[in-house]
Amino acid sequence: MRFPTIVNTCLLACISTSLAETIPPDHILWGEEGRPTTLDKRQQASATPTSTRVADSACTNGPFTRSCWSNGYNAATDFDAKWPTTGKTVTYNWELKESTCDPDGSDSRPCVKINGQFPGPTLYADWGDTIQVTLKNSVPNNGTGLHWHGIRQLGTCPQDGVPGITECPLAPGDTKTYSFKATQFGTTWYHSHFSSQYGDGAFGAIVINGPASSNYDYDLGPYILNDWYYKTSWQQGLLSHNNLQAGGPPPNANTVLINGTNVKGSTGSYAKTQNLIKGKKYRLRLINTSADNTLRVSLDNHKFTVITSDLVPVKPWVTDSVLITVGQRYDVIFTANQAAATYWFRASAIAACASGNDNPDALAIFSYKDAPDQNATPSSSAGSLPQDCNEPDNTNLVPWVKNTVDQTAFMDQVKSLEVDISQTVTTNGQNIVVWSVNLTAINVEWQDPTLEYVATKNTSYPSAYNLIELPKEGIWTYWIIQEPANTRVPIPHPIHLHGHDFYVLGRGQGVFDTQNSPSTLTWQNPTRRDVALLPGGGWLAIAFPTDNPGAWLMHCHIAWHVSDGLAVQFLEAKDQAPLGDGAWQSGCSKWTEYQKTMKYPKTDSGLKMMMRDNLF
Repeated sequence: MRFPTIVNTCLLACISTSLAETIPPDHILWGEEGRPTTLDKRQQASATPTSTRVADSACTNGPFTRSCWSNGYNAATDFDAKWPTTGKTVTYNWELKESTCDPDGSDSRPCVKINGQFPGPTLYADWGDTIQVTLKNSVPNNGTGLHWHGIRQLGTCPQDGVPGITECPLAPGDTKTYSFKATQFGTTWYHSHFSSQYGDGAFGAIVINGPASSNYDYDLGPYILNDWYYKTSWQQGLLSHNNLQAGGPPPNANTVLINGTNVKGSTGSYAKTQNLIKGKKYRLRLINTSADNTLRVSLDNHKFTVITSDLVPVKPWVTDSVLITVGQRYDVIFTANQAAATYWFRASAIAACASGNDNPDALAIFSYKDAPDQNATPSSSAGSLPQDCNEPDNTNLVPWVKNTVDQTAFMDQVKSLEVDISQTVTTNGQNIVVWSVNLTAINVEWQDPTLEYVATKNTSYPSAYNLIELPKEGIWTYWIIQEPANTRVPIPHPIHLHGHDFYVLGRGQGVFDTQNSPSTLTWQNPTRRDVALLPGGGWLAIAFPTDNPGAWLMHCHIAWHVSDGLAVQFLEAKDQAPLGDGAWQSGCSKWTEYQKTMKYPKTDSGLKMMMRDNLF
């Protein structure tokens, strides 16, 4: 992550639309008519949903009817309000172990793998399934845990997988089973929210099969895109923290990977997608699982039709490329309508997003079935692609299901969250520079998660938990996430919220002007997603309703930033929040006992990156 040198001496001292057919009008329902604008209480995941629409037995999901699903559920179903119940439980048994990785042929270095795979195994389920994942921690000197990124965990907050907030970490040798309902559908991912494991291999894709807002023939599955470092993430996190003290940027990433591979010189390998059939439409599930880098993704000579942003279906939008920041996902469709040959697929780190990378351009090969040689090196070129850091706006990412944000209480209820670097004092009296929200760098205690405070009715939350209470259900909340006018580090931040999709009301440069900026906001069906870019030196306006009781983290998804404190948590309707069961309490007891003698104590916010083990 690159940013301008900090100069404050005080701190230094311390296509065409035919490419993807839109859905026929008879399958649109709320997608055209819009849902009611009143805020209804969301059903709980344990409840049995009902449908007022009679199932159309003739409408089954297929290449020409991707909007259909089953039993009256389709792409126009508002999954905030209802979802199918399949009665099926999909189960996975995973084990996290230390290993070594050499994904581009440069040199092997220590990493962690789930079931021996890098990236980790893909989790598949259908919309309405119950998902159960049993995880064993076989890393000897680290805790662990898994966060299910973008999964709202409606009524299942203790399953969110955030040490110090929704759970205690999983102690070495211990096993935990996560269980939650797939109330949404689409593409997302899971990752560790503990230690250095996220940047060192503890992540993988999630595919929840469901309907789509545009038709396609074949699903090519997830394409995991991530930056990669030749040092471990613990080493990178330490270097980043030290550089911050001296007014410098984090170290560059060393390369970019596509589905876990790339080429370094004459070694390594390109990811390959072969046997494309001319005239057919293909779905790609793009996921940026980077620690730091924002990426621009394209396929030479082919246009993309975007059909989802994160887990929200959108009206099909045609573009030459997509900008994907850390944590985001886009499902896109392309048509194999070019000459039968091989073509470069590209994922490039964007310098304008402050994404430092020594080898910023990753490549993969897409080849047509009738190409003379499907393994031939492509001769295609990218053409002129944008190099800016401008995220698609509300005119591009229009949700398929129409929702309206109530703006009547905006001026009375809106709150500001200021993102900047600040100075803090450690327990041993050392002055250090940290990332903060409203001048507080979050610092949670693993053995005392927020949900334990709720369970014991202890309201003496430490100030370092950076906790904001939202006591009432069923109200809109509005937030201006703002870099101050005098910030010394005007760089973009990918902001991710747990437990909700938020509504992106608008963004802009400079300071939000309460007199003039509100008139620029979008209230009718704004973009909804769970990660959005805060512009460097600017502001991001979001809203979300309090309809999911629990403790929910909101943070910058750049690993080094959240490690250094850039996060806040919302405690929502705590009296209705679901609490941990006996197994949850037992896991905390095991962790508390382990922590008494653990080899490496916590050295950062507790939410990412800064733990060590015997390999790191």
